[in-house]
Amino acid sequence: MEIRRTTAQDHDLFIDTLHTAFGLVRETPDADGGGVWWAALEPDRGLLAFPDGGDAGGEGPEARPVGTAAAYTFELTLPGEVVVPTSGVTGVGVLPSHRRRGVLTALMRHQLAELRERGEFLSVLLASEAVIYRRFGYGPATYSSRLTVPRNRSAFAPEATGGARADAPGSIEVLRRAECGDLLQQVYDRHRRAQPGALSRPERWWRRGAGRPPVASTPRYVAVHRDADGEPDGYASYSIGKSFKTLTVDEVIALDDTVFTALARFALDHDLISEVVFQHMPPDHPLRWRFADFRAAEPGGITDELWVRLLDVPRALTTRGWRGDGELVLAVDDPFLGEGGRYLLTVRDGKAECVTTDRSPDLTLDICDLGSVYLGGTRPSTLVRAGRVRARDADAVTTADALFTTDRAPHSVHWF
Repeated sequence: MEIRRTTAQDHDLFIDTLHTAFGLVRETPDADGGGVWWAALEPDRGLLAFPDGGDAGGEGPEARPVGTAAAYTFELTLPGEVVVPTSGVTGVGVLPSHRRRGVLTALMRHQLAELRERGEFLSVLLASEAVIYRRFGYGPATYSSRLTVPRNRSAFAPEATGGARADAPGSIEVLRRAECGDLLQQVYDRHRRAQPGALSRPERWWRRGAGRPPVASTPRYVAVHRDADGEPDGYASYSIGKSFKTLTVDEVIALDDTVFTALARFALDHDLISEVVFQHMPPDHPLRWRFADFRAAEPGGITDELWVRLLDVPRALTTRGWRGDGELVLAVDDPFLGEGGRYLLTVRDGKAECVTTDRSPDLTLDICDLGSVYLGGTRPSTLVRAGRVRARDADAVTTADALFTTDRAPHSVHWF
């Protein structure tokens, strides 16, 4: 099998192969090539897999690619508001006629080697199927949910108006998506730099209308919140169904809970509608606790979002911020890359040192499970109880939970 990097000339070949792999019908982009989900692909970051003897300029089936993989250039915010470069793996597919032949495995191994050559110590992806990517070292690390709120049960409890108030100083302006792209980009960028697990949205995405709303140029209304000085500090992108029954909020980006509360109240007070659906919410978001009727907000659609893969364990562990002080010896196995090691993690005053050691391990775990706990969205004790992580004793589990937990749960809303 031959695997090679794509060039700008391979754009249509890559897109057609990927659509065939997923059985999708290719959409028609706008005149500038934007407005479709693949519009932000980076020409030199794709991979094409060909059968043995393929890609020789011939006309037969062997000259056609049978698999694809790609990556976007992002930044990821780690605990401690540390912003690092990362690759967002995407566009991974194998033609139905060539599955179960090692094409996907070869593509993933080739891609991980390239990511290391770029000097990156982690990569991320959104998994189309949850059973695929653990074997390549990725673990689910952030999660989202949906809240559905009937408007006639949406009153806030009086005691819930302290702290983040819906009537706090500021204002809300309703704009159309086409009117406020630069403003959305500005607010999102401020938000993602302080939110663990958040990815950057490069200017190319906004300019080409890639992904899903509100990055995509799909018509939407946008409620923009401004502070007392008139500076934008939050937005809610939304649409209303043709029946006027449901107002669906694509995403809410707010720089603090006060702004979020004001935007949520705006949506809940919209005339004519009977329910509001908040998409892509952190599962632990406090909005549900604001209602006088605790059962008013019905959670659903809880799912994994960002999957994390560590490529350099010591570098990854010493780069993020930490809570508390303590020591752990981690025995990490990376079967896909045929690697492993035993590491002494020492945390003092929010900073970590990580060195190899021959001490007995406190925790023994797979690289994919280290990816799951890395951002703080999954407690090590949960994986111990699930049988995925082995612990020396209960004290080791307590220490691991205390170290890996974060003040703010990781969350990612950027679809790629």
